[in-house]
Amino acid sequence: MISIEKTAEKILTRAIQLSASDIHIFFRKEGPFIQFRIDNKLVPQETLSFFEAERLIAHLKFLAAMDIGEKRRPQSGAITMNLADQVVGLRLSTLPTAYLESLVIRLIPQQKILPLEQLSLFPKTAQKLIALLKHSHGMLILTGPTGSGKTTTLYSLLHHAHVMLTRNIITLEDPIENVSEKVLQVQINEKAGITYSVGLKAVLRHDPDVIIVGEIRDAETAKIAVRAALTGHLILTTMHTRDAQGAISRLLEFGVSLLEIEQSLIGVTAQRLVELRCLACMGDCNCAKRASVYEMLYGKSLVDLIHMLKDEKGSAFISYRRLRDEIGKAVAMGYVDSQEYDRLVYQDGKK
Repeated sequence: MISIEKTAEKILTRAIQLSASDIHIFFRKEGPFIQFRIDNKLVPQETLSFFEAERLIAHLKFLAAMDIGEKRRPQSGAITMNLADQVVGLRLSTLPTAYLESLVIRLIPQQKILPLEQLSLFPKTAQKLIALLKHSHGMLILTGPTGSGKTTTLYSLLHHAHVMLTRNIITLEDPIENVSEKVLQVQINEKAGITYSVGLKAVLRHDPDVIIVGEIRDAETAKIAVRAALTGHLILTTMHTRDAQGAISRLLEFGVSLLEIEQSLIGVTAQRLVELRCLACMGDCNCAKRASVYEMLYGKSLVDLIHMLKDEKGSAFISYRRLRDEIGKAVAMGYVDSQEYDRLVYQDGKK
């Protein structure tokens, strides 16, 4: 019988080789099932026995310092491993279900940080984002669903701020997805009491120019981040919202006032990853590449939106290019197939 360590290594290595972003291990009435998320599609893999699947989940939970005996409540953990000749971060999340607990693993390869010009499909968007970094203080929020490339964009902005602007940068991350010796990185550890809000309070005493907050998840973190942005720090952070305007709604839900938003917020982006067409083979090969498209809310458009919310003029139209405009432009220019527009615009509820 193959040891459970070998089984885990085989599954994880195959996922890396196939460029999977997530591994799903869940139980059905018929038995356990494994599937990989590859290019935003769920691809079925091998079927394990109940005994193998339970041992596999317990083994991975042990490596991630999770409680292997606790199966009645959700847990999360993180590991860093060497797989397929590269360092990979694994983010684990368990969830109790009708048929035992399921496990989802997010795979985060330690990648070379690319310049923003190479990430963005349209160069002008990259230039606008880089221009926002020149602010000495304020808050820039990157939004989008899981897997949309927010963290990759964040690291690219971090690299630019350090190399080109010589800023002192401190990050708060959960987990640290790309280890860098150029900045001070703090690992969030809620079990040890190091939450985003606690870490952010401590970081403010370390004389940073730029603070990267991996994600704003709660009201306390939101309020501290806004306060830091108002007192001479540049804050870069992420949120899980569908579009740029959604970030402002979330801040309001967290108890941040419109006046504070107006004084601290310098820009919001919403982004998606699009599959690029291979113009050499017209899609008949496996050389698929992806690039980011961004919806950007800043400058006059941002000010107009905040004033509209202050005056409660919900029907007023604010002029700025939405994601559907940027993705439509990519289709019109032949960079992506029309199916990408259907997938990212129509399915996103923005017809």
